[in-house]
Amino acid sequence: MELSGGIFMVIHYPNGKTFRPQNMPTQKIKASPSKVNYGNRGMTLEEEINDSNQYYRATQKAVIHKKPIPLQIVKVDYPKRSAAVIKEAYFKRPSTTDYNGVYRGYYLDFEAKETRNLASFPLSNFHPHQIEHMRACQKQGGICFTIVRFSKSQEVFLMPADLLFTYWDQQTTGRKSIPKNEIAQVGWKIDYRIKPRLPYLDYVDQLIEVSKRHL
Repeated sequence: MELSGGIFMVIHYPNGKTFRPQNMPTQKIKASPSKVNYGNRGMTLEEEINDSNQYYRATQKAVIHKKPIPLQIVKVDYPKRSAAVIKEAYFKRPSTTDYNGVYRGYYLDFEAKETRNLASFPLSNFHPHQIEHMRACQKQGGICFTIVRFSKSQEVFLMPADLLFTYWDQQTTGRKSIPKNEIAQVGWKIDYRIKPRLPYLDYVDQLIEVSKRHL
């Protein structure tokens, strides 16, 4: 996992296996600082959501944060007196979803996922404990979903958790991915704006109305 300033550390799951995020470089390459290009959408999906959440908090529309990663640090180097470099760490417990918070009195809990696939979203992007967590939240009246970005086409969708559950439960006998056209049909395409950059709460409003009809 890359920290600020191009620093990398090794992180392990609770079972001892090494955690490796998608597209993580195999060599320790020092990243040079670069400016975000808002014109060509040069931000990652996580950065776009974080930027939008900051706007929502500043305007008192919602309180939503990225969940901290539960890490146990086991090895630290001190190349300088003024700087500590984390070299190795372990997940204290399996992480759940990326974001949670409160909006209109509703508890929100959601994931942020990207894929380079053109026509479908692979279910392999999810872990069983994440699905279990979202199911448990929905049983308590929470609003759960995934913000999905198809990186090649730069399209972003809000995908309801129920659609994810349907395909997850059928993957042993059915397909291993969710068709993009079905995500667009059942969910909502999120159009970019200036402020907030990803106005996903506009579509959460619609998801809340759908959830009310199913009660």
